[in-house]
Amino acid sequence: MRLPDIVTREEWLAARQELLVKEKAQTRARDALNAERRRLPMVEIGKEYLFDGSDGKATLFDLFDGDAQLIVYHFMFAPEWDAGCRSCSAFLDQIGHLAHLRARSTNFIAVSRAPFTKILPFKARMGWTVPWYSSHGSDFNHDFDATVDAGEESHEQPGLSCFLRDGDRVFHTYSTYARGTDWIASYSSLLDLTALGRQEEWEEPKGRATGLGAPAGSDRLRYHDEYEM
Repeated sequence: MRLPDIVTREEWLAARQELLVKEKAQTRARDALNAERRRLPMVEIGKEYLFDGSDGKATLFDLFDGDAQLIVYHFMFAPEWDAGCRSCSAFLDQIGHLAHLRARSTNFIAVSRAPFTKILPFKARMGWTVPWYSSHGSDFNHDFDATVDAGEESHEQPGLSCFLRDGDRVFHTYSTYARGTDWIASYSSLLDLTALGRQEEWEEPKGRATGLGAPAGSDRLRYHDEYEM
């Protein structure tokens, strides 16, 4: 395995200061990008969607639970699957108490196409408390590109969609998919700070995709109760 070069503390500090300049530039660029994201226009949702949850049927408006904003995590769990996506599971593992979001009038939920009768036992197995709804039988996943048709087949993709409520009116403000959620996930963001990174073959510098601990690579993620620690 190729490890970082070994240098003196003084040489390391010089290299670190050089990188810090670029990190600060990235922070400023991220702030500017966030501001540009907030300036995006929005689209009113005129279509009615019905979801199944622990309290029965719910509309998209209901999912706000009285808050002004709603973040929907598009969790990959197709109707024919017996369990949810491993990568999506790793993402949802990182969502803790929603109090800090709710205090800013923002709700967070997960939505999947699988029937709620499949979601419920899997959610219990994972020990999650995040509200999770089924969009089974509705066009929600297709309309928001979480399920993409390819000929006669369709495939799921993970993502996040944001909605804003103004009185009784609901608006779609933002969506991002696949690698667009990388910076939101804490486990990948934390690994990005380390010398070995995410330990995946595509990363630079090469030679750091190790077999340390869990198998390297997002395609070999496990459910949290399947790791041998």
